[in-house]
Amino acid sequence: MEKAKKGQGTAGAAATVEALVRPTIEAMGLRLWDVRFEKEGPDWFLRVLIDRDTPLDTDTCEEVSRAIDPILDEADPISQSYYLEVGSPGLGRRLNRPEHFAQLTGQKCLAHLIRPDAQGRREISGKLAGLEDGRVTLETEEGPVTFALDAASYVKLCDDEDLF
Repeated sequence: MEKAKKGQGTAGAAATVEALVRPTIEAMGLRLWDVRFEKEGPDWFLRVLIDRDTPLDTDTCEEVSRAIDPILDEADPISQSYYLEVGSPGLGRRLNRPEHFAQLTGQKCLAHLIRPDAQGRREISGKLAGLEDGRVTLETEEGPVTFALDAASYVKLCDDEDLF
């Protein structure tokens, strides 16, 4: 597997890592939710987010970390130093892949639009009806609202509203 090139960017590094670790994570009976390669201050973090139908615990995250660490060491897909973190996407998880939208259809979600829509809304919440041809539909109290996925800075699950 090729190393992520310096000019390839964080998305290229994340995609390379994803291809390396997905088979191992899925063989452990888990779903790979996302891979992010992010800079915070002077440090870089490789975040591997995993999921399953039952709640995750720290022991499972540790098992995954121990399973993928040697794979990443051997392939050495990222040329700079980084910290590896394995965790859950958590409450309020962001939906950024087609499989996320398919899996969470019918759940309450919140979309934050980059620019206001024709009605002046920047935030839209409702039950996720789906993602089709790059367009998200939320069933709101006023009826269905459809917008281009790339018109939203994020779409996230609203599973934490009753906790606070």
